[in-house]
Amino acid sequence: MRVAVVGATGLIGSRTVARLRDHGVEVVPVSRADGVDVSTGQGLERALRGAEVIVDVTDAPSREQTVSTRFFTASTGHLLKAAAAAGAEHYVALSVVGTDLVGSGYFRAKAAQEDLARHATVPCTLVRATPFHESVEAIATDGIRPDGVHVPPLLVRPVSTDDVAAAVAHAAVGLPRFGVLEVAGPQELRLEEATGELLAVLGRTGPVVADAQAPFFGAVVGERTLLPGPDAHLGHHTFTEWLKSR
Repeated sequence: MRVAVVGATGLIGSRTVARLRDHGVEVVPVSRADGVDVSTGQGLERALRGAEVIVDVTDAPSREQTVSTRFFTASTGHLLKAAAAAGAEHYVALSVVGTDLVGSGYFRAKAAQEDLARHATVPCTLVRATPFHESVEAIATDGIRPDGVHVPPLLVRPVSTDDVAAAVAHAAVGLPRFGVLEVAGPQELRLEEATGELLAVLGRTGPVVADAQAPFFGAVVGERTLLPGPDAHLGHHTFTEWLKSR
């Protein structure tokens, strides 16, 4: 099996390449370093030639809705066209839990990507992940205010990038699902609780404010919106373990 990983040098991409090699498949890393630009399609046809499976773990340069929607619409369109030309039998894309429930922000951009994949001629699997451990820090940084750190009052199952990569690799070596595989962390936490624990580890003082109007990647979401369904694959690495490794 020949698998092309697009976005191979990124946070998830580099780990996905390693997991796929553990499965014993031939991996073709695809990135800007290889002269490939997914936003324009430059170099894609050459890079994907002969690949049976295309793994898309690219990410937008910004979580802002307009920028990310423009990126995913263009890049996914180019990827699917090149995948079809290469005769690929399976397209695997990394997405996020809540994409089907939230109609704004980064979630809207991922919904546009998913819609293109579902209507393409190449069979697809969409791997939706809960927020990464690193996302908690990103939300905390975005939420800094004079009276403390404002975060939305959400229940979350933060997931490790290693567990996400393992799920993506597993999907890639399997048959197309023509639908969604969810992956989540083993711990269910309140986001404000997780943020407080993170700030303590980082030695930062000040209160954490549960603010219902605070956005999560550009969207205001409900308390349980980012929780996976009952059939989600649960990873092994906890948020507590990640904090200890900081």
